[in-house]
Amino acid sequence: MNKPLILVVEDDPSVRNLITTTLKTNDYRYVVAPNGSTAIMEATSHNPEIILLDLGLPDMDGVQVIQTVRSWSNVPIIVISARSEDNDKIKALDAGADDYLTKPFSVEELLARLRVMQRRLSLMTAEMFTASSVFVNGKLKVDYAGGCAYLDENELHLTPIEYKLLCLLSKNVGKVLTHTFITQNIWGRSWDNDVASLRVFMATLRKKLEPTEESPQYIQTHIGVGYRMMKIEYRYEAGQCSHMAGLSNCVMTISLVRKKCCI
Repeated sequence: MNKPLILVVEDDPSVRNLITTTLKTNDYRYVVAPNGSTAIMEATSHNPEIILLDLGLPDMDGVQVIQTVRSWSNVPIIVISARSEDNDKIKALDAGADDYLTKPFSVEELLARLRVMQRRLSLMTAEMFTASSVFVNGKLKVDYAGGCAYLDENELHLTPIEYKLLCLLSKNVGKVLTHTFITQNIWGRSWDNDVASLRVFMATLRKKLEPTEESPQYIQTHIGVGYRMMKIEYRYEAGQCSHMAGLSNCVMTISLVRKKCCI
């Protein structure tokens, strides 16, 4: 897989150097911008595939950059900021950011988030060339045209609201959806009692999707922020070949491994 071009928007030289060194070491292509106005120019001229964006820029708030970029592009945006308040995360996500990292963060976490965005890019590209009306995620299948969903080939008995929630999450797989975004899409408004209702419906949906409440596979809660559907992939691992007493018996062990593609 070709590594995507990443726009790094960060005014702190030490943090910017850490990020760019990490990207260079892992063979990512990148361009940098020290402020919001430069970031917008670089985004229009280089057409990056992922944007890493600091919210606290010297010339404008990072949320303004998100809003400007979103006026013409759906490029995945990962917010990187020292702000840990939920309201800041919610504003950025509601403005159109796809994910967020709070400083300080580890190199491993940054790379993991980038891999998630790469998988989202692959999905977005695939959707451009296919007109499939069926969403498949692990053992979950949502038939948009048929208006039904299946888990492990068994039809799920969902209420209309549960089905709408499942469709909204699946169509934004890998992306954190805020309470406001979800309630506006489901009920057309965002009142306090709508958020309370959302938690109830999400709990009932989870009971039908998740084998155990302690280790959710499909729906991840971001406390105080919202929810994300995690992308589940399956891959096969092959064992080694063994040679025994003049017989060349190649024994291949196939194991099914579930990968959760989100943090």
